Order: sequence, then C-alpha cells, then structure tokens
Amino acid sequence: MWGKLFGKDAERPATDPHALPVSRRGKNGMYTLRALGDVRVLALVEAADAGDWEAVKAALAPFDPGRDHMVLAELAELDGVQDWIVRAVEEDKEHRATALLISGTRHIAWGWEARTSARAVNVTQEQWRVFRERLLIGEEHLLEAAELRPEWITPWRRLLTSARGMSLPSSVKETRLDAALRRDPLDLATHVEWVSQLQPRWGGEPGQALAFAREALGRAPQGHPLGCVIAMAHIEDWVESERADCLETAAIQAELRKAADHSILHPAYVRHPGWQQDFNMFAMALSLAGERHTVRRVFQALDGAYTSWPWAYFGDPERQFARHHRRA
Repeated sequence: MWGKLFGKDAERPATDPHALPVSRRGKNGMYTLRALGDVRVLALVEAADAGDWEAVKAALAPFDPGRDHMVLAELAELDGVQDWIVRAVEEDKEHRATALLISGTRHIAWGWEARTSARAVNVTQEQWRVFRERLLIGEEHLLEAAELRPEWITPWRRLLTSARGMSLPSSVKETRLDAALRRDPLDLATHVEWVSQLQPRWGGEPGQALAFAREALGRAPQGHPLGCVIAMAHIEDWVESERADCLETAAIQAELRKAADHSILHPAYVRHPGWQQDFNMFAMALSLAGERHTVRRVFQALDGAYTSWPWAYFGDPERQFARHHRRA
C-alpha cells in the first residue's frame, strides 16, 4: 500500500518504539489520539494529572519544553494543573523557568475555558473578569520564563494567544511575533497562531492570513510541517465565510495538494509526537475543498487517528471527521 501512496520505491515508515498502542477503535476504525500517540507523553500527562512535580520533571527529560509546543499543550489542556503548578514555581528555584512556562501556558488555556469559544457579544461580564484575571497571571509567568530562558520560543507563541485575548495593541502582538520567529523562523505553531490573529473577527483584513501563509510556505524546505499553515489559512477562511462551499474551487484544491506534497506527504517529513494533527489539518481542509485524490492519501496515512484540532470548528467534530473519512 505504501508503495502505491508514495511511489513504488517508497517504504513503510519505520515503527516508532514510543508509539502508544490504540486501545479502542470505533466501528469505522476511527479513534481519538491520546497523549500525542506517544507512551512518553502519556507518562508526562499521568504525572501531571497526579500533581507529582518530580515525576513531571523526569517525564519531560526526552523533550524540550522551550520548543515542543505540542507536548506543552498536553499540560496546558489538563484540568487541575493550575492547582499545584504555582507551588512548584514558588518552591523549585532550579527548575523555576520550566514551572513558570507550564503555569503560564495552563493559565492562558484556563482563561479561554472561562471565556468559552462564544462570540464576544455572548460572553458575560463575569466570564470576562475571570478570563482576564487568568490571562494576567499567564502573561506574568510567561514573560518571566522568557526572561530566564531567552532561547525558548514556546513562551512567545503562548504570549501571542494571550495578547489576542486581551486585545493588546498591534505593536505588542507584532513584537511578540518577531520574538518568536527570531528564535525559529519556520515555527509552525507560531505561524498558525498568527493566521488566527489575522482573521477579520480578530481585527485582520480578508486575504491577510492567506498571504502570510503563502509567504511562509515559500520559505519552507520540502518535508517541513510549515506547509500546514496553508491548510489552516483556508480553514480559517471557511470559518469566516457564510458559504459552506467557499473552498470548493479548483484553484484551492490545487494549492492544498501542492502544499501537502511539499510538506506532510514529502519523503523528508519527519513524524514527531502528535504528527497526526498535521495530517488532520490537511484532512479537514481538503475535505472542505471537495478534493478527492490527495485527501485519500492523507486519511489513509492517519489510519483513523482523529485529533480535536482543527475539527473543533465544527459543532460535531468527531462525526464530521468520520463522515469525511468514509467519503475519502
């Protein structure tokens, strides 16, 4: 099968020794990816869930929290981390920067949980108060983490999210973007966050995000995941549009195919923990565009692995993934 997908000389990707076994699949073969599909990340999540700071530090050893956005996100989205991480910030001087990074990231995610994904007009005054309170703590901790570890990119990427939530001036947002991209000009997470910032609902202009994404892809070497920014720019256009079929054009289909071939489907692409999210971005974008060829290759590579992002833009994300998976 892999020869058919990637050429007759292609080989099946090497087995990942850290791959997390799939415990249960739905009747259509679909399953929700846990802990980035990595046993090491699962150990980290379990340690954090137990509030065991020593075990968290040990489990972080294979990773670089200053660069591994997806590993950090697993902690950011874990309810309860906020209950013990501040104590680690106060007591563990040697690892204060790491504790600050985790705390700041969690407080920003926790703030968005209070705000919810509702339109601004539908957010209550109490929700706004809690949202801002948590974001201010997150900002304080991330700025100190960035000062302690100036080589880290993850604080700056998360500070972009808090800046958007707090409606900070454009000059502040652009300074933070520049800080992140100075540390890694090809960082996918930073580019995806900026694509969101450039949407009209956050003060951007139509077409800005796609232009930014195209310029970024032009700088990316073959096999680099930055190609996913094209998929996300089109998904964001779909979110903004009042037409469900707005991506169903030959030009958009061709652009998405080219970006996928340049990035996730290129032989040089490296499967990192959570690589399935990169493929889910393209799976959703290609599906929304009505593309029928490359989307099949993407879903076949996923082998049923569903990630909530970016499908969460749907009201029924799992059902939509399953429906498009069947179509492919």
